[in-house]
Amino acid sequence: MVKRIDAATLDLKEKLVALNRVSKTVKGGRIAKFTAVMVVGDENGHVGYGLGKAAEVPEAIRKGIEDAKKNMITVSLKDTTIPHEVLGKFCAGSVLLKPAAPGTGIIAGKTVRAVLELVGIKNIRAKCLRSNNPTNVVKATFEGLKELRTIEEVAKPRGISVDAVKR
Repeated sequence: MVKRIDAATLDLKEKLVALNRVSKTVKGGRIAKFTAVMVVGDENGHVGYGLGKAAEVPEAIRKGIEDAKKNMITVSLKDTTIPHEVLGKFCAGSVLLKPAAPGTGIIAGKTVRAVLELVGIKNIRAKCLRSNNPTNVVKATFEGLKELRTIEEVAKPRGISVDAVKR
């Protein structure tokens, strides 16, 4: 059971990851529509993504933000990086996330960087493997972030101490 996050209580920042224009040819001419992939986060471990589609760009962005607020997750962090290495997969997109030492910064492509900045991660190395489709890369990054667990989160369900997990 995943605990729902109330987006209204958080101070959220939003970022446009990708904007795509598609057109459909009909009898009267072409109809253009826009798709916006949005990411929202509070830079403190909460982040969400959304997809908005509309005839105008601002409307697509607004819909994407609304959708992102509904799809919020909590990410386990270790200081300014992630607790362990993880590989997130979604369809053909794969994203490898590796923890980094303080001072490294965010070494990632622009799509993954947008997600990681809004989570609040300051030091990380990331690599997109296979697909570079922005929607699938964002979803793969989220799959990786969902798998992260701190040492305390591993020890508690097992009923053992943190020292026993480290061994």
